[in-house]
Amino acid sequence: MATKIITYDELKANGSKQSIWLLIHGKVYNVTKFLDEHPGGDEVILAEAGKDATEAFEDVGHSDEARSLLTDMLVGEFEKDGELKVKSATKSASSSAAVNTAVQQGSNLMYFVPLGLLGAYFAWRYYSSGSV
Repeated sequence: MATKIITYDELKANGSKQSIWLLIHGKVYNVTKFLDEHPGGDEVILAEAGKDATEAFEDVGHSDEARSLLTDMLVGEFEKDGELKVKSATKSASSSAAVNTAVQQGSNLMYFVPLGLLGAYFAWRYYSSGSV
């Protein structure tokens, strides 16, 4: 089966609430039917409608489940020599990985620092009360 090639004009023409196409990593997806189901609300998708949404999609850090939903929404591949410069997938993926690592490290600190302080407080109380 041949993949349909989507031009910049076709992508741009599908940028309204009636027909929403997004360009993500060089592929064009019709997300119109998903608008009401999107957990982030419809405004987020509408802001990227008819444009390259790769960076916005990766910045959020979508789950594997969210990525698998795109398969059923595929319209075709974006034209290689189009007016719109498609963002590099490797750049987006590496920046996304860096953001996810930073968020994960921040999340870990969110738990370990308060727990460490709580443990230190109880140790101080135990040893300062003369129980030893």
